[in-house]
Amino acid sequence: MGITPASLWFCTAAFGEKYSRMAVLLAQDLARFAPGYTLVVYTDRPALFAQSANVQPVQHRCRGVLPYNERRFAIWHALTVAPAVMYLDADVRICAPVPADLTFLPGLTARSCGSLQKHLQDLLDKYPHSPKQRHNRAVIEKMAQRVGLDPYSPDLKFINEFLFVVSAHGGRDREFLKVWGDLAVYADTLGLHQHPTYAMALAAAKCSFPIHHSEMAGLDFFDDRIEKIRISQGQSTPTAKAQYFEQQRQIEQPRSRRWQRLIAAGQKKFRLLRRHLWVRWIFRRCPARLVDYPQLQACEGDDSAT
Repeated sequence: MGITPASLWFCTAAFGEKYSRMAVLLAQDLARFAPGYTLVVYTDRPALFAQSANVQPVQHRCRGVLPYNERRFAIWHALTVAPAVMYLDADVRICAPVPADLTFLPGLTARSCGSLQKHLQDLLDKYPHSPKQRHNRAVIEKMAQRVGLDPYSPDLKFINEFLFVVSAHGGRDREFLKVWGDLAVYADTLGLHQHPTYAMALAAAKCSFPIHHSEMAGLDFFDDRIEKIRISQGQSTPTAKAQYFEQQRQIEQPRSRRWQRLIAAGQKKFRLLRRHLWVRWIFRRCPARLVDYPQLQACEGDDSAT
């Protein structure tokens, strides 16, 4: 059947000035290459999207320590309107018309995925003495224990979560999002604030929410990390998408003095520590404030750190 503006919405999560500005560029791409389609943006800067007619900006305060798992709220929002939603990282670009013949099976369809078991082993082989990797591995094992799964099962999938589609599946999609939220915040309390793929993979397995792989043929996109790999492997050239590299560089690397960068780094560490302590405190008192989706809120109160 393919896709239509009624059957598929797009979404992203963009927090901070840099990512919000990059999401504006993504919105412009979709307005040009997917006219009529809607982009839901969960953000702390909705005013930046005032001129983007194809965007539904939603003011959102980050529930986790860092915003990596906040995308789940944008996905939940879009699924209340459309049977499928394509998530794109805020710094991804769409470079050509979105093919109308794209089709997606019920469940999660990832542009890039593989074996979680192999992924974890590859990290261990590459960083055998890394304290950070040992810590992350221990947290992933605790996350798996929380939902009664073996993290080293060959059946579990690793998802490259920069671009994927979630399609309704008889209510399993909602269960998947709920378990994802619980695992994401639980991981936050244990010090794993990035890599939403682990909570996603475990939640999908727990809820029997299938994960599919699709090349999404004809979907021409730009992701700086993937484009660099393509260039190194001779699949692309440095000039093919140079304009996207330059636009991203201008946003991500504004000119600043060394002392300004040092102050910014110190402030970032302080905010991270404060958010971590706040999330741990709230998770013990009322986890619903951090985990649940709007219509599931069980406790009242402001969900922002003070």
